[in-house]
Amino acid sequence: MTDTIAADAAVRTLRHHLAGSWVEPSGGQTLEDRDPATGDLLALVPLAGPVEVDRAVRGAREAQLAWREQPPQVRARALFRLRDALDAHRGELARLVTLDMGKTLDDATAEVGRGIESVEAAMAAPHLLKGQTLEGVARGVDVELVRQPVGVVAAITPFNFPAMIPMWFLPFALAAGNAFILKPSERDPLTSERYLELIDAIEEIPRGLVSLVHGAQDAVNAILDHPGIDAISFVGSAATARYVNTRGAERGKRVQALGGAKNSLVVMPDADPRLLAGGVTGSAFGAAGQRCLAGSIAVLVGTPEEQDRSRERIVAAASALRTGAGLDPATDVCPLVSAEARERLVGEIEQAERDGIAVVLDGRGDPGPGGANLGPTILDAIPPEHRVLTEELFGPILALVRAPDLDAAIAVVNGSRYGNASVIFTESGGAARTYRHRVEAGMVGVNVGVAAPVAWFPFSGWKDSIDGDLHANGDDAFAFYTRTKVVTSRWA
Repeated sequence: MTDTIAADAAVRTLRHHLAGSWVEPSGGQTLEDRDPATGDLLALVPLAGPVEVDRAVRGAREAQLAWREQPPQVRARALFRLRDALDAHRGELARLVTLDMGKTLDDATAEVGRGIESVEAAMAAPHLLKGQTLEGVARGVDVELVRQPVGVVAAITPFNFPAMIPMWFLPFALAAGNAFILKPSERDPLTSERYLELIDAIEEIPRGLVSLVHGAQDAVNAILDHPGIDAISFVGSAATARYVNTRGAERGKRVQALGGAKNSLVVMPDADPRLLAGGVTGSAFGAAGQRCLAGSIAVLVGTPEEQDRSRERIVAAASALRTGAGLDPATDVCPLVSAEARERLVGEIEQAERDGIAVVLDGRGDPGPGGANLGPTILDAIPPEHRVLTEELFGPILALVRAPDLDAAIAVVNGSRYGNASVIFTESGGAARTYRHRVEAGMVGVNVGVAAPVAWFPFSGWKDSIDGDLHANGDDAFAFYTRTKVVTSRWA
């Protein structure tokens, strides 16, 4: 996060969208939003607090009262309109993600597509909101279970997927009959601003039902503390997820808080060389490693000779990747979100060197015009329990670990406090079945570097990768955004 600065008349200051209207910020502090590739100042981000959050909540609660009475199929039709609007602006949104967050245009286009898939999944609301009925539980007595909206929902979303993750939450919340308040990352909020402009143009979505609140810690705390917010969805670091869940639960809110990860890629000796090279490098270095599904540990299985052969393939493939601006079609590894992020990661690499860890591929070359470039970096000969093996560094840094067999590899993976995702590269069906059965991770890939579920399935991390019981997307989304009510009836 950059230091706060005074507003500059030559640079646009973003607006909040509260209770159905765009609202100019009433003075106060702002943060810089810069293009990671060039360092150019894109906008100033206002820092909201309790006043802005309260205004959003009041408008949301009023709009939600009428929205919840709309039939599910009517709410689904509004999502059809949203889906069409997003699809029509797919290219524009992707370029906005690249400009604001930095990722390559291909990656950004895929991200926007994943967000649209979540809208498509939520359009099944008339089916997925159905309840249950049991007749005759006693003489003349019937029991029904119905699903009703929780009320006003807020989402606090991260910088690394500014297009996709808001759509993990918004369409499902609206489909279930709720109002929605979005607090995007202050590092790259331009995509969320464009989302609100597109939603504003959809007549079927009432004004005030969706609000946009910019800001940082004060805005988050105001959301957590406001009594008019019934549920909170969050994606971010593990420490912040624990904080959001704890503070929100203490105030009686329903919370789903998706946290950090330390994902392992298990490389068996029989792995297909092409799938291995592309899968590991795409997972570890795609989006500059700024994904909660990024593979940050490669567990090389087999004899020392087999382990070395796998290492050589990974290093060779990573060495061929080009680091640069996301809008450059030749770029494989985009800039980090900020120069400060690069500085932090360079410090991690330097500390690893001081601790005797071998840097077998060093990405600390040209930081680029924006000072945020960091190329693929691979570390080997790492002491057990070193922080490069235990902490989520969130950058293009891959740690190598050796294991003599599959059992030892599974022990390495399951020793992590995180359980977001894990992947195995193998041509053995038996090894793949053993792995998927025994690994302690909510999302598992077999010869797939990034085990990201499609939107009809939940994003189901385990252990310290989530605080809460229900995940984003899939059936879990409708379970989270509704409360069940059981009605027992007897008629004379």
